[in-house]
Amino acid sequence: MAGFSRTVPLLRQISPRLTPSFFTNKAASRISKPLPFSQQTPFFVFSRSQTSHASVQTPLSSISATAISANAFQSRVHTQTSSKSVAYWLLGSAASVFGIVIFGGLTRLTESGLSITEWRPVTGSLPPFNQTDWELEFSKYRASPEYIRLNPRMNLEEFKKIYWMEWTHRLWGRVIGITFLVPTIYFIARRRVPTHMAWKLTGICGLIGFQGLIGWWMVKSGLKEDLLAPGSHPRVSQYRLAAHLGTAFVAYSAMLVCGLSILREHAMLKDPKAALSLLEKLSSPPMRRLRFAVTALTALVFTTAMSGALVAGLDAGMIYNDFPWMGLGLTPPKAELFDARYSQQSDHSDLWWRNMLENPSLVQLDHRIMATTTYSLIVGLFLLPRFSSKLRAVLPSAANKGLTGVFHMANLQVILGISTLIYMVPTALAAAHQAGALALLTTMLLLGSRLRVPRRTVQMLKSLQVQSRPSVVAQVKHSTGSIQSVVR
Repeated sequence: MAGFSRTVPLLRQISPRLTPSFFTNKAASRISKPLPFSQQTPFFVFSRSQTSHASVQTPLSSISATAISANAFQSRVHTQTSSKSVAYWLLGSAASVFGIVIFGGLTRLTESGLSITEWRPVTGSLPPFNQTDWELEFSKYRASPEYIRLNPRMNLEEFKKIYWMEWTHRLWGRVIGITFLVPTIYFIARRRVPTHMAWKLTGICGLIGFQGLIGWWMVKSGLKEDLLAPGSHPRVSQYRLAAHLGTAFVAYSAMLVCGLSILREHAMLKDPKAALSLLEKLSSPPMRRLRFAVTALTALVFTTAMSGALVAGLDAGMIYNDFPWMGLGLTPPKAELFDARYSQQSDHSDLWWRNMLENPSLVQLDHRIMATTTYSLIVGLFLLPRFSSKLRAVLPSAANKGLTGVFHMANLQVILGISTLIYMVPTALAAAHQAGALALLTTMLLLGSRLRVPRRTVQMLKSLQVQSRPSVVAQVKHSTGSIQSVVR
């Protein structure tokens, strides 16, 4: 009896966690009726409980009740996470965006981007079907500055080649938009994603639509004479080209990061103990400093890629085809770098920034400086754990592999960049260099995903830890054993 009296506080402590349905043995209650109070034994009088004989089994069922409650909590946690199918779809969409970025570079390198002179989001998805349609499209192209200045001798068969390149690029963009918008609506309607992920997917949908508008805005800059500098080569604006490429990079990064975060969240919730151990390592001061360095370096990789878009838009890679020299020295003469002809203000107040963004010589020099700086910092980041014992002690194996991947990708990208410059921008090398820029950004994002855990995931892991505390289950088992001994 004394053993049971000690168990009462424990049962009271645990009972708020149990639902009322678990306090009654429903099967027994349908068989036997409750006994009158006068017929109850002193044991039940002492416990001040008016219940049936079947209620003696209630403490025994408390263990299963606790387990069911924990399982219910875990299932509720998993409903707050996105389905794995969403992650695979996001990664597949990111791969498609990666492909269209490379194909867009080939479209620009083959000078096919200005072959379609109209923007028809719906009807433009259909190509010419007969000779009359082809003649109509060719007549529109013959009125463009590119045909008049560069391709006055182009025939219809040659036009078809560049037309199909641009048409395929636009159709691919439409396919990406449809295959992202429709599944987004489905996943949100079927509640396969939580609220925060639904907002992210909606934002990416808007970004894809915005990317289409920027694409036409970019093409339009190469179709009108008033937007071209007098006597200049017909090309799209380097500013709009950088905006178009940058938006594609952002959309790709958002898809990739969201997909990776979902898979990482599922992996952590599958093994909360290992995940909490990993969180402890990631929260250490050396890892916080590494995480900050990786974030800053990821931004630098993105900025370097955008400076490469300015180089491409100005055809700045066609000059100074040597490395590391530029002419007779490491840099061109100062008068060439800061040419007053690029200034449009009488007081030359715009001399610096216009030369940095519009002067091919300075734009190429800027890209060289940024690329060299980025590569040097990546090498330093790769060597950091080798020289820091504190960081090496807490660096997870996956993050270490990510550092190695970034280092190797940076080496390959440097080789591609120098080769593209030396061989005067051949199509294959230039497209590979553009692909290398996005691949390097991919490795940086992958490394960053291994160094950080979303706050929501941390909260869910801590909640799971509280629900699965072994001390609670042990107390229930001890209480049950005491009651059984008293009954016997």
